[in-house]
Amino acid sequence: MSRKATITQKEIVNAAFKITKKEGFEQITSRKLAAAAGCSTQPIFRIYENMDGLKKDVYDKAAAYYEDYYNDFNKTHDTPFVDLGLAYIGFAQKYPHLFRLLFISGQEPGSRTMYDLVNGSNENVVHEINKAMANGAGNAQQLFMQMWIFIHGAGCMAVTGDYDLDEAASVDMLTAAYKAFSIV
Repeated sequence: MSRKATITQKEIVNAAFKITKKEGFEQITSRKLAAAAGCSTQPIFRIYENMDGLKKDVYDKAAAYYEDYYNDFNKTHDTPFVDLGLAYIGFAQKYPHLFRLLFISGQEPGSRTMYDLVNGSNENVVHEINKAMANGAGNAQQLFMQMWIFIHGAGCMAVTGDYDLDEAASVDMLTAAYKAFSIV
């Protein structure tokens, strides 16, 4: 008699991530997750006592996914924060459920700050702040905060379907915001 295949934690997380990406984390049930992972609910409950542990693992996978998305994003604009904004808004448009999990759902134990997520391991925000200082920005930290509020608002609008600008219009808007905030 052949031994039953066992499902791994990684397979459960991958299945939960796919559901989250398509429908949102709040749509995960043990039965839906078991069906997606190709197992019964028993291995899920053996690995995870509750949904909090699973949510943390899915959150970590989503954070890594965002970092990869940003790292792979084609950065071609000289104006500081434009590429950062385009990537953030683009992620919100393409992956609204992951965006909600990472940037809207609120701070939970084990989650990272929005700044840490966007800064990433390559210090993306620090790079943009340095770029702004090199362009003559007097208070590049404050300029980042103003741009970030603007960028995050656009990302939230993208999730709700209220952001319909194409890339060229987005570049113009982000560039105009940078110039306006630089004057202050």
